[in-house]
Amino acid sequence: MAGRWRRPSGSAHIPDGCDCSARNDRQRTSMMGPGCRACGGRDGEVVLDLGEQPASDYFPAQDDPGPDPVYPLQMWLCSSCGLAQLLEDPTVPEEPRGTEPAALVEQAADAVARVAAAGWLQPGTRVLEFGSPHGGSWLPLLAQRGLLPVANGTADVVLDCFGLMHEARQAAALAGRAALVAPGGSLLVQYHSLATILRLGQWNSLRHGHYAYYSTTALVAMLESVGFTARSVWQFDLYGGTVLLAATRSTDDGPRADGSVDALLDHEDKVNLRTADGFRDLQRSVARNAHAVHSWLGAQQAAGATVVGYGAASRAVALLCHAGVDSRLLPGVADASTAKQGRRMPGTDIPVISLQELVVARPDSVLLFLPDLLAEVRERLPEIEAAGGRWVKAEELT
Repeated sequence: MAGRWRRPSGSAHIPDGCDCSARNDRQRTSMMGPGCRACGGRDGEVVLDLGEQPASDYFPAQDDPGPDPVYPLQMWLCSSCGLAQLLEDPTVPEEPRGTEPAALVEQAADAVARVAAAGWLQPGTRVLEFGSPHGGSWLPLLAQRGLLPVANGTADVVLDCFGLMHEARQAAALAGRAALVAPGGSLLVQYHSLATILRLGQWNSLRHGHYAYYSTTALVAMLESVGFTARSVWQFDLYGGTVLLAATRSTDDGPRADGSVDALLDHEDKVNLRTADGFRDLQRSVARNAHAVHSWLGAQQAAGATVVGYGAASRAVALLCHAGVDSRLLPGVADASTAKQGRRMPGTDIPVISLQELVVARPDSVLLFLPDLLAEVRERLPEIEAAGGRWVKAEELT
């Protein structure tokens, strides 16, 4: 369908020499609307500006010529509480179409084992889970350890696994979870670390529908506002660096507190997460990463090599749009989700294809947009390397 699609107004086109960082206005701003999603403060700064982007969960049919609707996509940092957050979101959420990757399943098993070993998961206690709308659940793992899953009411363990960030009203959502913790119980919250996003330049983690990007410092302050104290943290390699934090009511003093929280807070103090200065490299990496992807694809095409993408995820949407990539440079993006197959990537004409179509294409390279999937896809699709192809992480092209 090349030639039918039209680039949405406002999307970046790197070959023209556009520097996406030029769009970023770092002047001190006042939050429009009710204020910070956590503390209600109105002073802060736009620290990441991706311009106008299509909704990353809206996958049009392949025969839909577009142009796709686009919306402002900006990260705002509250000067009062330090929460990095989505400035506004005029999009309407679509039904989740993704599949749960093996890396997420393995990390959940690791987390449950480590938290249980630390004494936080006692057999016979009730557990209530707030999960991510993208899927996945710890409840089967917890049930195997003798915990009793409940669907409502209070629980001894209230678990939120990548769910809180999807709540537009951050203060109300956290207060609601805290209220469900039974006396003497605990609240477990897992999140993609803002420190990781800055350290690895993961600018395309910003997307509509993800309302908050937590530093541990900001989340600890949010917990204190609802009467909870962070007692322990565990860190994992998933997504480059995720954190699981355990908290109890501030009045519940006990042996569970350890030095892991203070150590992580001390580390974050050395990384500038509270002012716009700490985000400048993140904004600069937008144009740098997008240009690298476009240039590499152009070089592969000039050399006569076939390249197909893998991972029709939200992070791929912003990257492809900023890089100005269409089906002439990337003829398809494979994905395991059957709900995405037969559609196209938002903001471009690149079709989402099945894994079988990927194998049949016998690509020289597969551009992987989700680095956590590398081990999984190599095991699942040995035909790629058997035919002489290679897997290339998009994030490593810079």
